[in-house]
Amino acid sequence: MDREGSLTMLARLCSAIAGAGFGLAIIVVPVAAADDIETKALVCVACHGQTGLPTDPKTVPIIWGQDLSYLVKQLRDYRNGERDSPIMSPIAKSLDQGDLRKMAAYFAAKPWPPQNAVAAIAAPRKRIAAPRGIEQCRLCHQPNFEGGRPAPRLAGLSYDYLAAEMHRFARNERTNNGDMPKFMQALTPREREAMARYISTLQ
Repeated sequence: MDREGSLTMLARLCSAIAGAGFGLAIIVVPVAAADDIETKALVCVACHGQTGLPTDPKTVPIIWGQDLSYLVKQLRDYRNGERDSPIMSPIAKSLDQGDLRKMAAYFAAKPWPPQNAVAAIAAPRKRIAAPRGIEQCRLCHQPNFEGGRPAPRLAGLSYDYLAAEMHRFARNERTNNGDMPKFMQALTPREREAMARYISTLQ
């Protein structure tokens, strides 16, 4: 099977796993055995896309051009169990400790996908008024949610992904950040959804 065929098969497997809510570590074994980061990163393409656009933006974030320190922390958290994912946890655990920063740097160095491409996945695109509580988020995520140490870029991510992660923080289902659960718990579900909708319209 050629490289394109392998990536297509991985993408289909990724979508099936994400939809079912469980993961199979076998998808990372052949790639993890390789030596160079670019080859190891091929397994990420299955879900995060060959051009930086996720295959399922409702459940998978953009990582091309994401903040380096944020990517390093997430990979380390997946590897040590502080953040859990049926797909990402086995992938991170298959990497050598020294490869975590290399993998993060590989994706951080790539350009954020073009605005017109992101617009196609991050609906709704119509700009709306900033909701209550959004100013406290700008302190870390930057004025236009472009991100920067230590916070990730949120502008351009899909409404579904943003809302889901905010609700997970509020329910203490995602606990690898000391501040986010408290911030999200101070908001109602409707307020969190309004915040996610607003951020999803930014670039």
